[in-house]
Amino acid sequence: MNTLTNSPLASLLDRLFAEAEAATSPAMAALSREQRNRLMHSRTEYLHLYGLLKDLWLPVSRETGALLYMLARSIGARDIVEFGTSFGISTLHLAAALRDNGGGRLVSCEFEPSKVARARAHLAEGGLADLVEIRAGDALETLRSDLPDRIDLLLLDGAKPLYRDILGMVEDRLRPGALIIADNVDFCPDYQAYVRAPGSGYMSVPFAEDIELSMRAG
Repeated sequence: MNTLTNSPLASLLDRLFAEAEAATSPAMAALSREQRNRLMHSRTEYLHLYGLLKDLWLPVSRETGALLYMLARSIGARDIVEFGTSFGISTLHLAAALRDNGGGRLVSCEFEPSKVARARAHLAEGGLADLVEIRAGDALETLRSDLPDRIDLLLLDGAKPLYRDILGMVEDRLRPGALIIADNVDFCPDYQAYVRAPGSGYMSVPFAEDIELSMRAG
């Protein structure tokens, strides 16, 4: 059984990827390259940045979406945490894996209210809403409590400067062998240095162009 490639999810994802590719952001286009780069690396202005990005989908690629599904299936994931829902494309891939693993719980989070509403609608359309809880607000608050006791997989795809903080918040709940997928990791060298450091408790390798794939070693 593969929920990902069957109706209604397959056609929904085709439509969402097309919408994501066509989306534009006048607010972001008005910023200089230097301004964009500063905001992407800022630990204090990330809420402002993601307000500017409210019209952009910021999706994972089709290949990364398929990778998320395969990884979650391969480890039999039942409890997943996602940092950065956006319009829900990555969330749909992970929730499809949970469905095909026999069920589970995905806790996701998103700062922008309009994206929360759209992502919830997409999950309902894809028949996966019962598996997902999207928490609205700053992840530094929304992911601070009421998480699964044993997390099988963590996806980091929100504000890049916060990757290390979010990992620290959930670290004690990651089971041995849990996987952490960090997208656009080139924007967060401190996170990358941490998971690659000897004695960190992780095995970690670069994957594809800008993904860091890590495993909780113990």
